[in-house]
Amino acid sequence: MKSQRSFTIYVNLAFLLLFPIHRVYPQPTNVMDAAELQLALKKLTVLGSALYIAAHPDDENTALLSYLSKGRLIRAAYLSVTRGEGGQNLIGSEQGELLGIIRTQELLAARRIDGAEQFFTRAIDFGYSKSSNEAIRIWNRDEILADMVWIIRKFQPDVIITRFSPTLGGHGHHTASAILTREAFDAAGDPSRFAEQLQYVKVWKPKRLMFNLTRFFNPNIDTTNSLRIDIGAYSPLLGRSFTELSGLSRSMHKSQGFGAAQGRGENINFFQHTAGESARMDFFDGIDIAWSRIKGAEHIGKILEQAYTSYRHEHPAAILPLLLKAFVGMNKLPEHQWLNVKRKELLEVIRSCAGLWMEAIATEYSATPDDEITVNASIVNRSDTPIKLERISYTYGMKDSVLNTPLNYNKSVAVKLTMRLPKDIQLTQPYWLREKPDQGTYRISQRDLMSIPENSPTVAVKFVLLLNSERLTYEAPIQYKWIDPVEGELYRPFEIVPDVAVNLLEKIFIFNNHDEKPISVKLQGGKANVQGHVKLNVPSGWHVEPDSIPFTLINKNDKQIVTFSVKPSSQSTSGTFTFEVETMDGKHSDGIHTIQYDHIPLQTLFPKAEGKLVQIDIKRAKQAIGYIMGSGDEVPAALLQLGYQITLISDEDLVSGDLQNFDAIIAGIRTYNTRQDVRIHQHRLLEYVSNGGTYIVQYVTQQRLESENLGPYSFNVSRDRVSVEDAPVTFYNPNHPLLNYPNTITQVDFQGWIQERGLYFADKWDSSYQTVLSSNDPNEPPKAGGLLVARYGKGYYIYTGYSFFRQLPAGVVGAYRLFVNMIELGATSARSNVR
Repeated sequence: MKSQRSFTIYVNLAFLLLFPIHRVYPQPTNVMDAAELQLALKKLTVLGSALYIAAHPDDENTALLSYLSKGRLIRAAYLSVTRGEGGQNLIGSEQGELLGIIRTQELLAARRIDGAEQFFTRAIDFGYSKSSNEAIRIWNRDEILADMVWIIRKFQPDVIITRFSPTLGGHGHHTASAILTREAFDAAGDPSRFAEQLQYVKVWKPKRLMFNLTRFFNPNIDTTNSLRIDIGAYSPLLGRSFTELSGLSRSMHKSQGFGAAQGRGENINFFQHTAGESARMDFFDGIDIAWSRIKGAEHIGKILEQAYTSYRHEHPAAILPLLLKAFVGMNKLPEHQWLNVKRKELLEVIRSCAGLWMEAIATEYSATPDDEITVNASIVNRSDTPIKLERISYTYGMKDSVLNTPLNYNKSVAVKLTMRLPKDIQLTQPYWLREKPDQGTYRISQRDLMSIPENSPTVAVKFVLLLNSERLTYEAPIQYKWIDPVEGELYRPFEIVPDVAVNLLEKIFIFNNHDEKPISVKLQGGKANVQGHVKLNVPSGWHVEPDSIPFTLINKNDKQIVTFSVKPSSQSTSGTFTFEVETMDGKHSDGIHTIQYDHIPLQTLFPKAEGKLVQIDIKRAKQAIGYIMGSGDEVPAALLQLGYQITLISDEDLVSGDLQNFDAIIAGIRTYNTRQDVRIHQHRLLEYVSNGGTYIVQYVTQQRLESENLGPYSFNVSRDRVSVEDAPVTFYNPNHPLLNYPNTITQVDFQGWIQERGLYFADKWDSSYQTVLSSNDPNEPPKAGGLLVARYGKGYYIYTGYSFFRQLPAGVVGAYRLFVNMIELGATSARSNVR
């Protein structure tokens, strides 16, 4: 009898398939269909790799990634230096780290379509930058360079391709990504650079570095002597061209409004040599991308080529003996990077040829540290090949469940497992948010986390199988499954949550006098029978009643709102408040926040229960404000803090509502980009202004038709912006009411702004508009188009590109005072009513 081999390969079932179909919910890895399997078999014979590098989510060339991964069957990856936290959001109100989570998942959704892998560095997208020097300084050059070197050494690309050059990019982050890539290209192969990495990875010198030429930044760019590649070819097996796949992939960047066409026909891209050996005909000139690149492994390539040519879609299990022969041969060879890669791919191909389905389903979608959980593990062999389930093991299990159960054709085998989670298990917080970040970089203490784009599953089940006496191990992440009456079978990640979540109802509280305000917090039980006390901690000079409040949460997920009374004094100043809960198991200060959109899996994070108390000297007269929500922002909540009555204006209100009931109307960010009804009924809004109303339009992106005819008189929305948040501001018209009523605006009001002054300023306008302020980035001319005011009939129209949508939720006092003056314009007859 042939002896059983004990060599075990661990494969995560969440490992991206070669040609996966996009799914909103994170289902267990599907078995590949016939076309996917055929391509995956061919990919096993290709040992080449390419790394594409740029600055942000959506900077990548998805057509090229599709061509490399699914056409050339190369191991391709995209390294995005940042997670896109500083961008805009077309689909919701998330900003900063929340937007970074969305854009991370949009990249992963795109990769599930184009087949490439995904990497990030620790760099934070701090907003638009006009200088690569600024970007590199804020990111901390050596830290981000170290990350890039680590990823190059870990991934070991044959070729690196940049989206941008050190001089062509139009954005400081773009050019900085190219500058750092050029340095990392050399440093990765130098054992004296970042030598501390070499206990985990080896030095690696890619064959060449190339620049993906683009006419976006320079229509007359010289393509002479550049490599010319048609990436628009058609794949009969996929039934699509690579540019069609690119359209699907790029359209996953929905938060950026980057829906793309699915191109068909020739699509020539040009690639310019930057460093290393030049290429004349192909990316991989002079590079062995067959099994012969591994000493003594040529026979493995021949076996896999035979499996590919022998594959028949009606009976894929027939080639399992050849695949197992290749697997055994790999295990006999000395350790090699490509062997690790191809083992994982081969195990996925074996699983699909055998039609194996494995999953591990928890009875609840969350648990707390020290909880005991129940998991139903199941496996089905849908081939006629004899397979035995030898044992099941699981994270934190005391011992394996030894089964030695035959997996008969199409017969499900299910095992019920129980396990107790450790007391010190981490919450399922995205790993880059576990520590408080620096200004431009996340703090990630575990270097190896830089090798993965998101958290690995916290808990998992391993299925150990015997196939022709070869031992194969597959790992299934524990998930939660339910049946939706509309969508059918759905999955979500299994989460580790705190015993009690401490959720703020508001993050900013504005105090315009010495009156007390209620501050409430919502407690949510992560398990049953949680008791304790909650305390509100405030800065010196603030008074809180009572000192603490007891609570009891009987059932898991029970919620309870507790309310404190907070009052400022003459000695109090603005500062941070925190909530703290104490139970018999310890202290807790983490909230729970979910992000849910149709195009990405549900995301959960655990923000600290802290906010800001803001003491402000502000006057106002108006009361009823109508708000037209655009792509989503938090300005209405900020205005509620000042005592305004806010009404969200619906489509029906725009058609027939009585707009004259409002003292002012405000259009949220990107309203004219996202709501066609507003453009259609623009005449109603201008009629409102003519009759004496005040209408404020916040920034609109530069899109044809959407950014035209915004006001009663013409002006042109440009891409002008002031990206330095503390750039000097000049008062063009210091006597204008906007700077004097009801609050006197001074230079102090422009201190403490975050990320930027503003964006999408006007660059041309009718003489009927008045300019009030001017600002500019260093070494640039003044830009006065960030705040335009026009009298129209009896009322006022205002366009502003200043980023109030960022400043107000952040509690920037001066931004509140200026925004109130904008609202109050036209209320000078009501001076006696100023509050």
